[in-house]
Amino acid sequence: MRRATTVVVVPSRTIEKFHEPPAETQAYEERLLCLLLRLRERHVRVVYVTSMPVAQEIVEYYLGLLPADIREDARNRLTMLSADDPSLRPLSAKLLERPTLLTRIRWEITDHQDAHLVPYITTELEFALGAELGVPVQGAHPALAYLGTKSGGRELFARAGVAHPLGVEHVRSRADVIAAIARLRSVRPRIGQVVVKLDDGVSGEGNAIVELRGIGRTGTRAELLRIAERVDAMRLQAPNVTLHEYFERLERGGGVVEERIVARELRSPSVQLELSADGARVVSTHDQLLDGDRCVGCRFPAEPAYSGLITEAAERIGALLVAEGAIGRAAIDFIVGRNRSGSWSAYAIEINLRKGATTHPLYALELVTGGSYDPRAGVFRAPDGAIRHYVATDYLASPRLSALGDGALFALADRPGLDPDGRGVVFHMLSALTELGRMGMTAIGSTAAEAQERFEATQSILLGAAANLESEVAVVA
Repeated sequence: MRRATTVVVVPSRTIEKFHEPPAETQAYEERLLCLLLRLRERHVRVVYVTSMPVAQEIVEYYLGLLPADIREDARNRLTMLSADDPSLRPLSAKLLERPTLLTRIRWEITDHQDAHLVPYITTELEFALGAELGVPVQGAHPALAYLGTKSGGRELFARAGVAHPLGVEHVRSRADVIAAIARLRSVRPRIGQVVVKLDDGVSGEGNAIVELRGIGRTGTRAELLRIAERVDAMRLQAPNVTLHEYFERLERGGGVVEERIVARELRSPSVQLELSADGARVVSTHDQLLDGDRCVGCRFPAEPAYSGLITEAAERIGALLVAEGAIGRAAIDFIVGRNRSGSWSAYAIEINLRKGATTHPLYALELVTGGSYDPRAGVFRAPDGAIRHYVATDYLASPRLSALGDGALFALADRPGLDPDGRGVVFHMLSALTELGRMGMTAIGSTAAEAQERFEATQSILLGAAANLESEVAVVA
């Protein structure tokens, strides 16, 4: 009989985003609820902690994805706790202020030797929390956080000998940005655009595009004046953010300026790694779905035409991360461009030493199928050999989707579900429906085409159901 294992999930996000509403923060804390599927293993207990309580119908939804004969037992091995604090501070900080809640969590840890803490990101707060609970933290030590910044990533790419865009690290002001652009133009006078990136930016929100076409000759005073004009007109990816706010964040946290890659065709894939003392194991490749420079979802796995190319580069980067002492899940983002010959070139863009937009869909697939990714073949196989693909998003959003909040989604007779073979749809971020009209989903199929069809069909069903509910409410009113 296997010894009891307690998984303490504290999805604390010590990440600065511009103007994030509390409902979005809570929804992100619920993004890892797919880990409740670990209760399929009878020796596992899960303690899941959030800032505010998770609605019971959402918890029951995830338990309902388990085999019927173990659901009651799984429910007995699950403890849901909350800090009852909606403030926009890291969840770990809230817990450290609440000794009674910490004691409650300790009570649920049956064997500290086989327990561990699963955070969203690892900072000093998460390691302090792990020390208070007496359990190890599953993630990179905060001393390595620099490797997950844009500047630190670029430096690691150079050490690994992995191609990355021409750029300048450690910029901290408008003057630094102007000087960095002039430096890049001195090396590559015909550069058309650059991207300014906040070192701690996430999902493309910290990016800004600077147009450089038509500036003229390099090395002149007029060049610097024209660059300054273009910087003052740069296009920020974050909505409703002023240039002043952006430069304040740049001064506080630093950033990079790098060439924007141009090619006949561009894709934005990523590679997810499991880092341990035994080395860097590739657990997935994805093609990111982008809205501008913002990641809004992903397709799994990445296109075979370049998955091997990015896998090889990620393994080299991963080896250096392991040598530095990093553990846990990490992701390497790339830009790949198709050349005139039809071949692809890959450029490493950033390192994410945290959970991200590709983490929870993969967790869901692994836990509902029991399968794993084969990096050499570039496919995911269930235990019976069946291949699985998925399309996932955190941004299925429409004002009318608010009608599916407060449990209405679960009452839909035609709500897409999950088949016994692991094909179907898994939802997430459901608490954001009522206030934000937003949710997430992972659509799983045997082929890429089937996964896309399920994704589109589910979107159509949900939007149609929401419209019908709105109409019913209007008639009653």
